[in-house]
Amino acid sequence: MKKDLPENIVEDIAICVALEGETPENKNWTVYLVNLKQVTLDNVMVSSKGYGEKDGKQVKTSVLRHFIGEVKPRSYAGVEAIDTQVFGLTNEYWLSYYIGGTIYDKKFIFLPESIVDNNLIHIPVLDKPGVMIC
Repeated sequence: MKKDLPENIVEDIAICVALEGETPENKNWTVYLVNLKQVTLDNVMVSSKGYGEKDGKQVKTSVLRHFIGEVKPRSYAGVEAIDTQVFGLTNEYWLSYYIGGTIYDKKFIFLPESIVDNNLIHIPVLDKPGVMIC
């Protein structure tokens, strides 16, 4: 049955964790959805959760669901603020959206300790430093 479903491949879409600003005490980060396509994304939904091991114990964060609605071509939308305390966990973002009448979905996973200064790049369209997964 699964073989009968169309393979709707997600391309030119990214989830990124961008550095918003910093003070000597801390850094402020935000998760964004970046639409690099030339078409509008409709009914955009992102669910997020964190999980992994911290201080020798298994940890799970709450699952948060974010309805974003519409994301115009070559633009971005904020998903959520993210605390540096969860950077040691696996942070998972499940994206779904429509183009026309077709649904697309993809899971984006930031591995533990992947959101670090050494991995920062310039995020296109957003024009900020961050870590991006396409």
